[in-house]
Amino acid sequence: MANEDKKDFNAKMNDSKNMPKIVELDEEAAKKWGGKTMVIAPPIDYNEMMKKVPKGKLITNDILRKAMAKKYKTDITCPLTCGIFVNICAWASYQRNKDITPYWRTLKSNGELNGKYPEGIEMQKRLLEEEGHTIITKGTKNIKYYVKDFEKSLLEV
Repeated sequence: MANEDKKDFNAKMNDSKNMPKIVELDEEAAKKWGGKTMVIAPPIDYNEMMKKVPKGKLITNDILRKAMAKKYKTDITCPLTCGIFVNICAWASYQRNKDITPYWRTLKSNGELNGKYPEGIEMQKRLLEEEGHTIITKGTKNIKYYVKDFEKSLLEV
């Protein structure tokens, strides 16, 4: 995202824009995504789920998507909007002085930290380490950061 300091992410998070939207997938899309129905859930739904992750626990985008599909009785949740809306929720929380959403506990599906969160990897890394998680790196040129053994801390939803 660009120009985050000029955007009102709380307004974006609270604007449902006719969502949830249930989409019937054509044969090609159904084969690609593994389902016939897909929900585009509103950003506020992601925020509500992210708020439920207690200290010491973690959640991934995949878990969020499965929970949204279950909530709306669809086969899948749109992966693109999930990623966008999780980032909007992170920035919205960052812009608030109260009612904080612990967005740093939401990881990419493979346990990777999210460089698009406020203050990038460093802030998420620091906040997770403060909660007792160990951060490891992978790669030599394009270094990526992961929570070590993140699966052991995943929240059941």
